[in-house]
Amino acid sequence: QRMQLETIIEAYEEFSEFDTAEIGLIEPLRAMRLVYYLAWLMRRWADPAFPKNFPWLTGEDYWLRQTATFIEQAKVLQEPP
Repeated sequence: QRMQLETIIEAYEEFSEFDTAEIGLIEPLRAMRLVYYLAWLMRRWADPAFPKNFPWLTGEDYWLRQTATFIEQAKVLQEPP
């Protein structure tokens, strides 16, 4: 992952300067994206098209995976940047 990040930063810097302090925002923003996506799905659930197109949303396996993902993300957020 570190090599991928370095490659992305190198390419970015061909166009603009990159503030490396912003790297510390990656994990908090990832956590926020997880929450926002689930909130978006739940807000749209009343739309009749949603249960048809997202049937896995009510499945126990999906929520177990989401819980595991949140636990892992919480651990990552506890680590120093």
